[in-house]
Amino acid sequence: MTDINDIIKREVNPFDVINLKPTNFWAEEQDSKLMVESIHENAIIEIEGLLDLVGQDHRSRTVLLAGESGSGKSYVLGRLKRTLNPKAFFAYILCNWADSSNIWRHILRHTVDSLIQVPEGKKESQLILWLKSLTAFTKRDIKQRIFNDNFWEALQSNRQKFIKHLKDNYKKAGIYNPDMFFGVLHDLANPELYDLACEWLRGDDLNEDSMKEIKVKTCIDTEDAAKNILANFGRISTQTQPIVLCFDNLDTMPQLPEGFLDIQPFFNVNTTIHGDNLKNFLVIISVITNTLKRHFDRILPADKAGIHKTIQLKPITIEQAEALWSYQLQSLHQLANPRPESPIFPLNREILEKTYPGGKTMPRNALTLGREEYQKYKVIPSPPLPVPTPPLPLPDPDPAEFELLWQHEYTKSQGKITKISLLSSPDLIQMLQQSISSLKMQGVKTKLLSGKYASYSLSYQHPTKREKLGIVWTEDSNMNSFYHIMNACQTVLQKNLCQTMYLIRGGDLGKPNMAGNQLYRQIFTDTNHVHIKPSLQSIHYLATYQSLVNSAKSQELVIGGKTINLQELETLINEYEILNQCTLLQDLGIVSKPNPKPNGKEGEDLRPVKDFLLNLVKTQHLLGKPTLIDNAISNFPTVNEAQINVLIQQLCEENKIQILDPKAKPEAQLICLVPRK
Repeated sequence: MTDINDIIKREVNPFDVINLKPTNFWAEEQDSKLMVESIHENAIIEIEGLLDLVGQDHRSRTVLLAGESGSGKSYVLGRLKRTLNPKAFFAYILCNWADSSNIWRHILRHTVDSLIQVPEGKKESQLILWLKSLTAFTKRDIKQRIFNDNFWEALQSNRQKFIKHLKDNYKKAGIYNPDMFFGVLHDLANPELYDLACEWLRGDDLNEDSMKEIKVKTCIDTEDAAKNILANFGRISTQTQPIVLCFDNLDTMPQLPEGFLDIQPFFNVNTTIHGDNLKNFLVIISVITNTLKRHFDRILPADKAGIHKTIQLKPITIEQAEALWSYQLQSLHQLANPRPESPIFPLNREILEKTYPGGKTMPRNALTLGREEYQKYKVIPSPPLPVPTPPLPLPDPDPAEFELLWQHEYTKSQGKITKISLLSSPDLIQMLQQSISSLKMQGVKTKLLSGKYASYSLSYQHPTKREKLGIVWTEDSNMNSFYHIMNACQTVLQKNLCQTMYLIRGGDLGKPNMAGNQLYRQIFTDTNHVHIKPSLQSIHYLATYQSLVNSAKSQELVIGGKTINLQELETLINEYEILNQCTLLQDLGIVSKPNPKPNGKEGEDLRPVKDFLLNLVKTQHLLGKPTLIDNAISNFPTVNEAQINVLIQQLCEENKIQILDPKAKPEAQLICLVPRK
């Protein structure tokens, strides 16, 4: 028999594992345990009805999904993807484009990034499923059918025949650059060319050799080209499934100097989707209700006409909040024998009724309340635990919770970003700008360069000297582009627009006889200008901070039950010197390089793991030793159990934590904080 109280002692608070911030439904699989069917059921039904209409007449439509902070907008998007993916292709697009001058390229990149994901229960990506479903390949009339039943072998056999077949089938659709576009679709069927074809479709600036491999003359490097390639997807798929473009959190888009969001260019995009007859798209725009009200008068009347329906998410009932608690506690209850009589033990309905006397609340509020009340029971459970007297005090949870949240997000960044080239140069500069701004550098401005590559650059004031520093970041592999960027750098220096320039680039610099390489050497060899090769770890730091910035802007960043705004996030980042570990910021001289590792030890620095262990015990107050070890391994996959046991022993020797029953078997041991004196 396993008493539920013993389970509560040893396990992590189940409400802690909920991600209370906006999530990309492809990058982070939604927890099915949080699916309470009745929550926002009407919104799901209404959106499905619009999707069915798009599927019938192929006319694109737009729906505004509005809700208060914490109402579950991102949850609804994830649930739509889970339930409707069999009848549509889904793209997740966070509205955090670097600036509004590259909005179409941002949309195309993130649409293709979503299309290359594999839907639940399928073996092939959305992109391949979309390609196979095109009517050019599914018509049963033998005279119209170009391929035999061995689809992929036939498709790969004759590229020109493939292109001609598609051009003949879609000649009335007005396809943009049909030879290149259809040729790249052909190359999707070749495993050796698939990655290059996807990179071209998403707008990467490929080098000359890569372009030759997939037989393209140009890349998608303008807004007009990006818009037209996106339009191609809709125009040739009007007899297959619609494509759902989910725009999440308008609050993450660029701001105007007066404090308003630069919202008009985005609604220009939406109007263009309808006005230029981009077919077969359902556009879903997720927005905080107050943001919509504040900006509604700034949207032109013609653009308002492009919104076909507005759906307002409503608060949930006490019964629905209770169901959320039940779903979250279910996994713990399944471990207990006997099972608790109440499905929400150790919580109770009276807590909800007392806290929300009006009978309504937001999903996030209900989950936050569940976390707080569960933790109260865990700290001083009944019957009492054999802990030192007096009982463990409740320390301030915020520092430990923040550091745990950071580590959780950092681990996700490591999983999502496996190479720097997955991010565009404007995205990289935006991430760097946000980190530099958080560290209180003065005069941070984007677009130091002028022209086509302006969004690849920024400038800021040196913290002690009265000089301007410039940064250019390009990972584009195309050497022609590299030459033009170096030329733009030289123009900036000739005009004395900055005194020191940093080039951030991990990629190739070209052969010595190439014009771009020669310009590079003139600028960055034997001068005060510096070339930095960024580490992937640095990108993970910048991306993690950007993720938290987006959450704070969206009013979705919750720490210790409190919603944290951007200013408070910056304070936490600086107070705990989180970004000081970023080697790129160290190389730029923005933060100091840390002290050497203790005792000069070589190899992996285990201090972050040790901090994690202590922080987890701080937030939980009491944990089973196996649970503590499992959580550490989950966040630090390269660390093994033996190393973690050594760190736990060190913390015990430092009198920070203690094992309540050191003579028990390791799997039965409980760990708690040493009480503060």
